[in-house]
Amino acid sequence: MYIPPHFAMTDTAAIHRVIREHPLGVLVTHGAQGADADHIPFEFDPTVGSLGTLTAHVARANTLWQRCPTGTPAMVIFRGAEAFISPNWYPSKHEAHRQVPTWNYEVVHVHGTLIVHDDERFVRGLVARLTRQHEAAEPKPWKMSDSAPEFIDAMLRNIVGIQITVTSLVGKSKLSQNKESRDRLSAADTLTTRGHEELAQAMRDTTRATG
Repeated sequence: MYIPPHFAMTDTAAIHRVIREHPLGVLVTHGAQGADADHIPFEFDPTVGSLGTLTAHVARANTLWQRCPTGTPAMVIFRGAEAFISPNWYPSKHEAHRQVPTWNYEVVHVHGTLIVHDDERFVRGLVARLTRQHEAAEPKPWKMSDSAPEFIDAMLRNIVGIQITVTSLVGKSKLSQNKESRDRLSAADTLTTRGHEELAQAMRDTTRATG
């Protein structure tokens, strides 16, 4: 990934935030058939291993866990907030007419080593944790015990766990850091009016941090 210095995400907490708030990752692998990508929600634990561990599950019918055995190198892409930026949103454009359209975004690339867990206990614990995490905002969160045990047992037999031991975390935060503060803030305000508040706030935070 090409990262100009002013777009480099160097704050580990910011990288973890993107993964935590946008857990649907793109798992990229390469095997005999070439490159492939799977879209999977991940659990991230930054306390396991030197850089953290990603955990997920795939359908047993998905040949990923057979094509990519334990020890396979893998990359997971987590894409955060993103949106188109029009030059018309920059005050300086209307003065000098020297601005062009662009796209702002936050993204994290995680590299690591894949481990396959064809283990009922592993996937049961994982599914329970993912359920608690993503059902937490519901008025009455669904839990595994809401379904008959034999149904849950059958569902768990149809999935396989995967784990990725993280070896590198690379983040890019393209938030108009190469523009004047007034241009960044004006673009952020326009994004807010268009429903992109997360990206707008990230641009404001960057403006405050850099001045």
